[in-house]
Amino acid sequence: MRDAWRLAVGTLTAVPVPPPEHVDRRRAAVAMAVAPLAALPLALGAGAIALLGQLAGLPHLVTALLAIGVVVVGNRALHLDGLADTVDGMAASYDRERSLAVMKTGTSGPAGVTAIVLVLGLQVAGLASVLGGEIVRSSVLVAVAVCASRAALSLCCTRGIVPAREDGLGRTFTQTLPPLVTVLVWAVVAAALAGAGAWAGLPWWRGALAVALAAAVVGALVLRAIRRFGGVTGDVFGAAVEAALAAVFVSLA
Repeated sequence: MRDAWRLAVGTLTAVPVPPPEHVDRRRAAVAMAVAPLAALPLALGAGAIALLGQLAGLPHLVTALLAIGVVVVGNRALHLDGLADTVDGMAASYDRERSLAVMKTGTSGPAGVTAIVLVLGLQVAGLASVLGGEIVRSSVLVAVAVCASRAALSLCCTRGIVPAREDGLGRTFTQTLPPLVTVLVWAVVAAALAGAGAWAGLPWWRGALAVALAAAVVGALVLRAIRRFGGVTGDVFGAAVEAALAAVFVSLA
């Protein structure tokens, strides 16, 4: 468990942690299952900015942009890089090998840059709409939403969803989680977001609906990746996280 926790925190955040002593598929599975908890440092940062911004009387849009900025910096923009590479790969060609080669270059084309702008815009606008209620409770809701979005990784790692290539970061994590564990992860984050939403003054079902819509968005992305690339990659993992966060905040708005 210690190695899995270090793997999750070290991979998903910029928080300095000792490297895991051993990395295997069993530890990788646990790391992806606890990904929502591993994102807690990012969530606390976003929640703190949401709280301070509201206390300072900043416009909600400015506060939301700063909060999302903390999340991006807190994960070294790793997931945004995955989003850009995934969209560039899908836009480059219908040839699988050509698409994978484009994704591996590390550069961002027009499609990838546009995807980043649109997804970040949705995240910021959605988060801004969440603010404005009771200050502390809305800030807690922001933090829980950030954690909930990381459930996207469990879906990407579910058994039956194959890797697109035999090398790369995604190969270690793919097909490591039983479907029942994936369902459990999503159920837990749905309950957490529903509770946080109800505490913040939203209808009790709004948080659960936000998680359900995020799961649908991630599922559609994964299916598209399988059709285009033959499976998922580490870049698809990052794209799934960013898409899930946007879907959660838009749904809560």
